[in-house]
Formats: sequence, structure tokens, C-alpha cells
Amino acid sequence: MNLHRPNANEALRTKNRSRDVAPQSGICSRCLDGCKGNCDLFQATFRGRELLYPSPFGKITAGADKDYPVDYSHLNIMGYALGAEGVVADPDHATFPAVSTETSFGVTDKVKMKIPMFTGALGSTEIARANWEHFAIGAAITGITLVCGENVCGIDPKLKFDKNGKVKEAPDMRRRIDDYRRYHTGYGDILVQMNVEDTKLGVAEYVIDKLGVENIELKWGQGAKCIGGEIKVGSLERAQELKKRGYIVTPDPESKANQLAFKQGAIKEFERHSRLGFIDQDGFMEEVLRLRKLGAKRVTLKTGAYPMRELAMAIRWSSDAKIDLLTIDGAPGGTGMSPWRMMAEWGVPSIYLHSMAYELCLRLAQRGAWVPDIAFAGGFSSEDHIFKALALGAPFCKAVCMGRGLMIPGMVGKNIGLWLKGKDGGLPTTVSKYGKTKEEIFCCYEELKEMYGKDAAKFPLGAVGIYSAGEKLRVGLQQLMAGARKWRVDLISRNDLAALTEEAAKITGIPYIMDAYRQEAMEVINA
Repeated sequence: MNLHRPNANEALRTKNRSRDVAPQSGICSRCLDGCKGNCDLFQATFRGRELLYPSPFGKITAGADKDYPVDYSHLNIMGYALGAEGVVADPDHATFPAVSTETSFGVTDKVKMKIPMFTGALGSTEIARANWEHFAIGAAITGITLVCGENVCGIDPKLKFDKNGKVKEAPDMRRRIDDYRRYHTGYGDILVQMNVEDTKLGVAEYVIDKLGVENIELKWGQGAKCIGGEIKVGSLERAQELKKRGYIVTPDPESKANQLAFKQGAIKEFERHSRLGFIDQDGFMEEVLRLRKLGAKRVTLKTGAYPMRELAMAIRWSSDAKIDLLTIDGAPGGTGMSPWRMMAEWGVPSIYLHSMAYELCLRLAQRGAWVPDIAFAGGFSSEDHIFKALALGAPFCKAVCMGRGLMIPGMVGKNIGLWLKGKDGGLPTTVSKYGKTKEEIFCCYEELKEMYGKDAAKFPLGAVGIYSAGEKLRVGLQQLMAGARKWRVDLISRNDLAALTEEAAKITGIPYIMDAYRQEAMEVINA
């Protein structure tokens, strides 16, 4: 395992003074009285709870850097020289651009996507709100699904309630739905996620009745943390307002001591937390039925990095309820707001969790039960990750869910737009070496103009960035699939992977690389 320093990290903007540290505690091997910092403990001495979170909030995404014993890099993709599936096996037909990367999910009226990936739940975090237009339009023109995460209505400053205390109008949610639909072309769709507070506020009723949303996602958790969603709030009045709306807000903004500390500048921000959800089978089945009666065409479920018991419940109950998609998010995950140490140290890491999921889905299928469409999530960012996840979970896994892997191109594209206007010193050399205009910088810009005509000029450059990154993922996936001689996503199988270590083979059930195709090889030699 790589050097892991649990008492200092770039995400927290802390570091050890000593070049040597105690491996488990992360404390400097020689801690000096009089040291001027700046490890976690040094900072926590006077900033306390602030050291729970990466910073600065709203400006960064964060993913834990713990190096697990086994991860997806311990699997390699197989390539073949023999045959082809899904195409005529000759050099004129079996070209990699002919590979179809389309996929779909759902029970009957399926959602098609151009690439087997979709966004993570971009909810009430500041990073999602501030970049939403880029993310939403980017997902729409890329032809993938967008998940609008939890608490969007609940934190809207302009939220209006009806006489029953339910959502009457939520301008930010309306904006988010409209941004995606403006350039939606029939591939992908928008899902709205529901947690405890969203259910209390009647978010499903609002988005289905007033905004025409067809897809609702129930949330049991995520890979990044084992508590509810969180954001930070920089205003005392805003913190008090959110507490009145029923959220947990810490430190308590109604405390006189905390109010004074905020006015003096000691407390810089408050945290808004969602309540923990608690599951039971009857309640789950009733909620799915209720959402369908409200008019939801599809109901999906997102679950987190819980142990195998809860994973089995998610899979079995999703089967019983005919859920349209089950997203299984492994540790460490992470997008905009999660406790740093929790991200690193809680939950089942992705490859372990996804291997459990395959085993449970297979057992369910062998018993003759219906298995829901599955999506894997948790630290994916590249085309080989997509291939490996689809293969590890085949035939049940239909797509991967990406958080930071799709957010980053949106933010970079947005910033290129700002730099082109002269902000922050103008274009950095990393960008300007390709040109001085958006047409020169973005290699796909003329393609978008051909596809969308004059509308392309209206696209925020973060959206163009996501489309461009999506093209890299799509074409890269085509190349990997062609190498594995698979010309459709549904043809990818577990036989297309080999484990590089015996430990990885034991965890995943994928053959150790020295054993993969050994029997077939011996038959060739002995023929």
C-alpha cells in the first residue's frame, strides 16, 4: 500500500512537519513542543469541527485517497485475435468505430443512453448549484442521464410552501429540470432523488405534477459517507431558516453563544445535515407503490457502501418491487461535501461491494427471480473503468455512475469560458497552446455546431467540456470493446477480465491471469 498519512492531507490543507510519521496515527515521529504546524491535530486545536471537511467548501470536489488492498486496477481487460461478437468477423466490418456503446435501463419503457454512464447525484452542494447549467446541458448533449440529487427544493431560498407545508414552487428545481430538457434529444433522462426531508416536503408530488418529471430515485445512502447529505452555510440567517425548515443545523444557529461566535468571526460557517433514513421492506414497497400512483414512470434506488446484508436487501427488495435501476455506490466515492476521514475509513470499497453484488444477483437469477438493472458507482473516471465495471457485473450491470469524473470537465470548460473573458489573468498556457478562441480550443466545437446549428453558440463551455470528455470516454470504450471483440455493450462478459493477483481473483471471482483460458490453451496444444 502507498504511504498514507492520516494526520495530514492536501484535501484538508494540512501537512506533517516531520519527514517520518507513525503509520497508524499519522502523528509526526518527533512531535515538537513549539511546532508551528500544520498537521490535522495542530489545526483542530483552534478550528475544531472545521477539520472534518475538505476545504474550501463550494470550490472543490474531494475523493478519499486511501489505497485499498485490491481495486479495479488489479483487473486487466482481455483482448482477442479470434472471432467477433455482434458484427461480421472480417476486417472490413469489424472496425472499432462500428462498435455501439449504447445501453438502456428500466423494466419496460427503457431509458436509452449513448454511453453506458450517467452523472452522480448532483444535489444541494454549492459545487452542483453553481455549475448546474454546465452539468445539465453537458449531460443532455452527450446523451446520458442526469441525477438531480437530494435537498434541492429544501434549501432553495425562494421556496414557497402550500397551506400544508409542502412544496408549492421551487424555482431552483424548475431551473434544473429546464436546463436539462432544453437540449435533450431522446437519449438519457433526468432523475430526481428523494431523501427523508424531500419526502416530508412533498418533492415527488411537485416535480411529477408541476414539472413533468418521470423518474424518481429513492436514496438509501452513498459511497462517500454513512450519514445524510450535508452542505455548509455562510449566513446566520440562512442557517436559522434551514433549521426552521426541519433540517439539522450544526453548530446550533439559535444558540446565543454560537451567534456571538459567528458575529466575532470565530465560527465561519454552519452545516446543514439531512436526517438518517431507516429501511424496512414493507415501508419500501409502500413508497415505491405510492410514487407510481403519483405518476412516476420509473422508480430507481441508490444505495451506499453498506455491508452485504443491506446490499442483499437492496437487490432483493428491488427485485420484488420491479425497480427500474439500482445504483450501488462503493467507498470511497466523494463529490462535494463529506467528512474526510469518514470517506477514507467507512464502508465497503467499490470492487469488493460490486463483487458481492454480482454474487447476490447471480444467486437471485439462479433461483428464477427477476434481477433489476444494476449500475455501479464509486471512483470511476475513465473508459477502462466503464469496461471493467460492466464486465465484472455482467450481465446485470448496464452502466456506471460517475461523480467527479464528469464534474471536472464541466468545471474546466466553465473556467476556460471565464479565462477567455480575461478573468484570473486570462488563459493559462496549458490551454492557450491550443488556441485563443473556443473554436480553436475545443476539438469538438465544429461537430456540435454541425449537430445543433446556431444553438451551439448558446452552450455554456462547461457543457462543451463534458461533451468533449464524453467523446474521449465513448471512443476509448469503443477501442477496448473492439479489442475484446465485442461490438455491443450487452455482449461484454466476465470472461473479458483477468485478475492480476490471486487475492483479486479470490475477491472478484475473476480468473487469475495465469489460469484465464488455460483449459482452451491446453486443448490447442494437445490437439
